[in-house]
Amino acid sequence: MGAGSSTEAEREPLLVPSHAETNSPPVNSRVYGRRWLVLTLFSLLGLMQGMVWNFWGPIQNSAVHAYGFTKSDIAVLVLWGPVGFVPWLLFMWLMDKKGLRASLLLSAFFMLLGAALRSIPLTDQHFRKWLIHVGQFLNGLAGPTIMSAGPFLSTTWFAPDQRATATAVASLFSYLGSAASFIIGPLVVPAPNNTQTAATMVAAVSDSSIRDRIQLVMYAELAAIAVLFAAVLLYFPSRPPMPPSVAAASQRLSYRSSICRLLSNLRFLMIALAYAVPTGVIAGWAGVLDMVLTPAKVSQVDAGWIGFWSIVGGCVFGVAMARFADSIRGMLKLILVLMLAGASLSSTWFTLTCLSTFTHLPSTAAILYTSCILVGIFINSSVPIFFELFIETVYPVPEGITCGVVTFLGNLVTGLLLFFLTFYCTDLSWLNWCLTGSCFFSLVLILFFRESYDRLYLDVFVSV
Repeated sequence: MGAGSSTEAEREPLLVPSHAETNSPPVNSRVYGRRWLVLTLFSLLGLMQGMVWNFWGPIQNSAVHAYGFTKSDIAVLVLWGPVGFVPWLLFMWLMDKKGLRASLLLSAFFMLLGAALRSIPLTDQHFRKWLIHVGQFLNGLAGPTIMSAGPFLSTTWFAPDQRATATAVASLFSYLGSAASFIIGPLVVPAPNNTQTAATMVAAVSDSSIRDRIQLVMYAELAAIAVLFAAVLLYFPSRPPMPPSVAAASQRLSYRSSICRLLSNLRFLMIALAYAVPTGVIAGWAGVLDMVLTPAKVSQVDAGWIGFWSIVGGCVFGVAMARFADSIRGMLKLILVLMLAGASLSSTWFTLTCLSTFTHLPSTAAILYTSCILVGIFINSSVPIFFELFIETVYPVPEGITCGVVTFLGNLVTGLLLFFLTFYCTDLSWLNWCLTGSCFFSLVLILFFRESYDRLYLDVFVSV
């Protein structure tokens, strides 16, 4: 699938002698059953971080009536997630120097503090709004570790034939949390919807009842985060006693050298853009999906179900594709080409359907459901495949630093999109076109990308 640009010197294992020294002892390796507990704790934290981040978008009508939020306020609440990536270099440095435990504990503490602050039941609504914003920002600070450390965890704890699957589970659970918010919010929190009449909205529920239901969900999320923080504090080792593979045992580049190599590697920058643009756009787009679908007369609950199935489908399909990549190695580029081609076609279908007054295409609930869910499936499922390709391309750069850079770029795209949304929130058809254009842009970059598998080469050809 294209020749790699790495040299033989770069392919040498950094912790063991060269191939010429055939009498050198092999690197001992072992996998531990506790790796599944580590993966579970990390994934559940990702689940809760995604739920808190996407809490307000699916219930934006409720927030408007209960707290007096505007559409711009909702966009800012979603924007705090990408803003939390501003100090990403600090979290990547902490992960590189102190290990995953220290970085994850700090992130879990920010999540706990943020969930506690936004749950304080103040009667002063103005001050309550500020606490909600601060809580969302603190939750966003957990993003650099939660969204970047999946490949690092999989390399540290899992054997080569399980790495892609572990990466998929660790990386996609935060997306699953966002999907859960699409269901929990609209089902638990009653809200008037713009598709209903004004009389129905007034009679449906009082503002105080809406606030009580919102408070109930925030208390439940606070309790779940507190339990997970205690579990990570009690047991979450940074690494196993023995590495699971040669790649896990090999020496990596220093923090400064890693950053310099990533920024000077054109092949890496090429696929980094291919990842960051569509995933960043769909994150911002999904965060305000109710606002996107309201002009199409889709209710808040229906919009929640569409968002739920698009993300859940992406998670299930992503794990399946990762398992396929584990069993048939060296096919990452082909998998991404197929996924991005599907995303390009389905996003075009959805965009044109939303413009049915001009395109005269049929615009039914089934078509909106199908096209929107397919977009989420194809883009979200590509995330773990992208992560594995990043690591293979720039090895021996540490996994945490590599994925920290690309997730920062993705959140930068999301932040820019939501920033413009605060000014242009009346007609959101431009947001659908951004989604379609991002998919085609990524597909072109992947088609011209030359893949290489430096980490896989090390694990396959070096005796363990």
